[in-house]
Amino acid sequence: MKIGILSAGGDCPGINATIRGVGKAAITYGMEVTGILDGFSGLLFNDYVRLDERSLSGILTLGGTILGTSREKPFKKKEGDIISDKPQLIKQNCEKLGLDCLVCIGGNGTQKTAAQLSEMGLNVIGIPKTIDNDVWGTDVTFGFDTAVNIATEAIDRLHSTANSHKRVMVIELMGHHAGWIALYAGLAGGGDVILIPEIPYNMDRVNEELMERSRKGKPYSIVVVGEGIKTGKKGEPAGAYIAGQIEKGTKLETRVNVPGYTQRGGSPSPRDRIIATRMGAYAASLLNKHIFGRMVAIHHNELTAVPLSEVGGKTRFVPNDFYLIKQAKKIGTCFG
Repeated sequence: MKIGILSAGGDCPGINATIRGVGKAAITYGMEVTGILDGFSGLLFNDYVRLDERSLSGILTLGGTILGTSREKPFKKKEGDIISDKPQLIKQNCEKLGLDCLVCIGGNGTQKTAAQLSEMGLNVIGIPKTIDNDVWGTDVTFGFDTAVNIATEAIDRLHSTANSHKRVMVIELMGHHAGWIALYAGLAGGGDVILIPEIPYNMDRVNEELMERSRKGKPYSIVVVGEGIKTGKKGEPAGAYIAGQIEKGTKLETRVNVPGYTQRGGSPSPRDRIIATRMGAYAASLLNKHIFGRMVAIHHNELTAVPLSEVGGKTRFVPNDFYLIKQAKKIGTCFG
């Protein structure tokens, strides 16, 4: 077999570990491995490299992706496109390259594209990647653990400066429309208030919680905010909005911190390296069995595969009855 591997969408710690997992296992099975450069753009312009044992060596700990990535969505037409039928061109180029299967590493958008390519008749395997942990069909995605570690460290550091200046510190964490990072890092970092998109919040309730802490002689508070929460107007940064509402409603000195892209940069955590390696090797085992049209998933720490047709266009949100929310409320954490 000859397989192609690509990474698409945002960068994420653990992509290289996944490429390595797929590639090394595939070579063991006797397959030829081709790396597609810059996501689906590489399939439009025939940009690729041969991946062998040597090129896969030493990349386990590297952040980013050795193959590059892009936001190219071949099924989405946009003004100025020079290629009229991108999906058909991708299919033709896969045939010209002699690819028996395409392994697509990416988040929700990538898995949707993978499902659409599968419907066109291409042999495709998806591997879920995102720090947001919001890909439907799997309990966890690689990249999430690293992001939580980075976000938690940021919160840890805010405690000391907040205490020194007797301030309210608001930290805005990534996650698009899902609050997984904010919830996990907020709980791990001792956030006093955690606001996530899945739980509607009342600003008066938040301000009263902060005032009550102040009345009890607690010198500072940490407010953890998911970037996807509703704000006063569309496009307004979540952290800045909440900080402004706190100062207006409580007169407490408030500052905002946005770690931003640092949450998805750098070397993957040990746990993410293991998850990525497991997922990559499992994908290769599916290829060896000629099982296609699936996305690799982890359910209750066991590897499995779910149909790509069931994954595309769906988002995995934090359930309102999630056990961590229940535990956090028991120790007095406010969710607004």
